[in-house]
Amino acid sequence: MINVLIVEDEPLIAEAHQTYLARIQGFSVAAVAHTARDAMRAATEAAASEAPVDLVLLDIGLPDASGIALASALSGLRPAPDIITITSERDLEMVRAAVGHGALAYLLKPFTFAAFRDRLQRYQRYRDALPAGTDAASQAEVDRALAELRIGSDRSATPKGAAPGTNDEIARTVRDFRDNRAGMTADEVAKQVGVSRVTAWRYLERLADEGTVNRNTDYGKAGRPKTRYQWR
Repeated sequence: MINVLIVEDEPLIAEAHQTYLARIQGFSVAAVAHTARDAMRAATEAAASEAPVDLVLLDIGLPDASGIALASALSGLRPAPDIITITSERDLEMVRAAVGHGALAYLLKPFTFAAFRDRLQRYQRYRDALPAGTDAASQAEVDRALAELRIGSDRSATPKGAAPGTNDEIARTVRDFRDNRAGMTADEVAKQVGVSRVTAWRYLERLADEGTVNRNTDYGKAGRPKTRYQWR
């Protein structure tokens, strides 16, 4: 059983993480902390017991300290827990900092249960692939374990028929639109990205369903109402 410490300052989101974890076999919630101080205390106490924390689901935006600083402190424990950051922070420097302080994966809010499950199951396979004991027998053993964490060409977390590159480009187009309050129509996105209106609409609907963008109806002055997509 993999013992998990949930570090999340929003109680409802922390509860959602607990609910998600309960649906994935092989994981158990060791503790829930809403501040960096409580998280460090829980992890330290667990490290001194017979049931140390194996994995921390870490929110970067904590009220009393940076999640990056907490990740650094957690790395000093023995045994040190693994870390998966779960946050709405999209700053690439923050991503690099999280990885530099030991984060094995980075999951952006909002996300679906399928995406959450995919990251946790990859982590599970990564642990299973690590050699027993303290030393690796070969480079191949280490490579196989690390490969389990990579999304690579395995698109199990991507909806059927969706290309990750197109999905990201459409998401960035809506995010970077100069008038975010108005939002963009599928026609406008299609012209900017260079895809058909139907393709743009399909991806925009997926982004709306997963909570990345908001879906609003613009009735206008005349004609058929238009659906506009606004970065959330």
